[in-house]
Amino acid sequence: MFLLRHGQSYFNLHMSRTRVDPGIEDPELTPLGESQAVEAAKRLAAARLTRIIVSPYLRALQTAEAVRTVHPVPLDVMHEVRERAAFTCDIGSPPHRLAARFPQHSFAHLPMRWWPAQMESTDETVARANAFRDYIAASPESPTTLVVSHWAFIMALTGTSLANGEILEYDPASAAPEDLVWRP
Repeated sequence: MFLLRHGQSYFNLHMSRTRVDPGIEDPELTPLGESQAVEAAKRLAAARLTRIIVSPYLRALQTAEAVRTVHPVPLDVMHEVRERAAFTCDIGSPPHRLAARFPQHSFAHLPMRWWPAQMESTDETVARANAFRDYIAASPESPTTLVVSHWAFIMALTGTSLANGEILEYDPASAAPEDLVWRP
């Protein structure tokens, strides 16, 4: 499968400059983030994709939409691949607001508050990533699936730190969870 970290968000822009949480809830992509999403879509053009799994945060949804211009495949919104709620940017948008913004996708399955009320511990994030690894490894579509997600989730899943817009090809059956080391 392929993992794609969302493009640069307004939170990423301000946080990287100041190292202070700018207090932006569920931020959108910056113009650079939009370009990163388009470039990721171009890099994935030759990939055989049959499915996209995406986090419900705006920045991930916007990134996935750029990929869908090249690969118009089914898209599944899964809060299981979300961020770990370490910053204000990890306060999400309720399903009705997401549905109004992205009417082509279903959000009815999401709880009204699908993001956690407080930051997950490292162990909780790793457990969520391990559960997803088991789920996706059992899927026959695993090799042709793209997951658009976030730094902490991808790190917990793979042990790899991705930059905004970066892609990683990953075999969920090849890495045993106990072999991965993650220190946030």
